[in-house]
Amino acid sequence: MEKQEIRTFGRRHGKKLSPRQQRLIENLLPRLAPQHDATILEIGFGAGEHLRMLAKSMPSAVIIGAEPFMNGVASLLSAITDDADNILPEYKNIRVHPDDVRILLKNSDLKFSQIWILHPDPWPKARHEKRRLLQASFLELLSQHLAKDGKIIIGTDHWEYYEWIREKAQKADLLISTPDIEIIETRYQAKNKAGTAAPKYMILSNK
Repeated sequence: MEKQEIRTFGRRHGKKLSPRQQRLIENLLPRLAPQHDATILEIGFGAGEHLRMLAKSMPSAVIIGAEPFMNGVASLLSAITDDADNILPEYKNIRVHPDDVRILLKNSDLKFSQIWILHPDPWPKARHEKRRLLQASFLELLSQHLAKDGKIIIGTDHWEYYEWIREKAQKADLLISTPDIEIIETRYQAKNKAGTAAPKYMILSNK
């Protein structure tokens, strides 16, 4: 039986990387491959603003950032290193999976206390709905990688997508809560392409 190909939508490469960024991708990135000691996962970390905040606020936790867009990976690597390409002490607990997170999840038994997904691409056109990451099947996959009392924290400024995600979470038989979370500032949150008043957040967990 052939293995089903994982199809990733969205860009993998943007503008040309700087010489320093290319050097970091070639030399540092392989040393940050995820191990089996990670406890927190952020999916689609963009340029890594929130990932870095997590690393600094929870130094005892090992945090994986999964991001297939190599320019975002390069931006993160630039931000967590000094001029000599050494990782800054406050970011020693960061690991990076530079590819579709489903590859990581389907090939590991990692369990996470927190899984963060902030501002996933809403693919607002109806014909592109199948490209949305947070399908029920994907949420079910995430639920299998939650530790006991683990949480999936999702935030989006696209309110129609937010309601759509709620429907998929119900289909995946997950508990849904909508706590009052202070706005988490990231580059994508600042863009607010949906033009809404503020992001909405939800927390999903296993029953």
